Amino acid sequence: MNNPQKLIKAIQENIEKVIVGKSEVIRLILIALLAGGHVLIEDVPGVGKTTLVSCLARSLNLSFKRIQFTPDILPSDITGFSMYNFKTGEMEFKPGMIMSQVILADEINRTSPKTQASLLEVMEEHQVTVDGKTYSVPQPFIVLATQNPIEYIGTFPLPEAQLDRFFIKVSIGYPTKREEMFILSRFQTRNPMEDLKPVADAQQILDLQQQVRHVNVAEAIKEYIAELVACTREHKDLTLGASPRGAIALMRASQAYALLEGRDYVIPDDVQKMVIPVLSHRLILKPEARLKEMTAERILRSILNSVYVPVIRP
Repeated sequence: MNNPQKLIKAIQENIEKVIVGKSEVIRLILIALLAGGHVLIEDVPGVGKTTLVSCLARSLNLSFKRIQFTPDILPSDITGFSMYNFKTGEMEFKPGMIMSQVILADEINRTSPKTQASLLEVMEEHQVTVDGKTYSVPQPFIVLATQNPIEYIGTFPLPEAQLDRFFIKVSIGYPTKREEMFILSRFQTRNPMEDLKPVADAQQILDLQQQVRHVNVAEAIKEYIAELVACTREHKDLTLGASPRGAIALMRASQAYALLEGRDYVIPDDVQKMVIPVLSHRLILKPEARLKEMTAERILRSILNSVYVPVIRP
């Protein structure tokens, strides 16, 4: 299937055979996948986070592993370790749980900062280093991490460096009453995920990722992105604004969005659509801003309203 829009639509519709009423969330996750980024899913238990990730892996025929993060999990459990092989007389690498294409990092904020840090290298460089040797993870590679926003006992807040490596942040949310009735009907006799078949493969996703990088970004769009990011660093209600990594992520997300819209060039609307999902989790509010009930989303909307929007002609 050479048409990117048709392929992405087929993947989305396949996932929606199981997941009801979450088209926008699925679309954002697919944008992150095409842009080569990772996803932070923050939501309450039971809304379908694990099911959504499983459906994604099945739809793309990719290898999938779920890592249940707990306080006693070790970095070596994630990355792997070397052990002595008595038959060969040599050290042998035992791959960790990260050696898969789709990783569900379940309740990532329940593990220690040391174990969280073991993900930094693999999320950025798609490789792990064990005893001085580097091992690449299979491609395409995406980490989808979940965390519960309401439970604080026994959790370790993700540090800024870890948050910055997540390309996008999404929230699934509760279904409407009508959507919940559809869910009950679908799951009444059996789990519909058991019948889910692949509609794409790894090579098709890798090809799409290359197409995303070739979507044209005009100088005026780059200046627009740079100005938006600069405003977050100068905002009076923020302790920490978006990093250069965040600016690159916003550009890449805009490219992926443009591709899904059938264009080979980015327009300001693409950037505006991606600003909140890509940048909101990277901002740190000042305590007094929180007291005023300010949020990262409100600040980003005010910045969008204040920055001049360039006119782009195809």
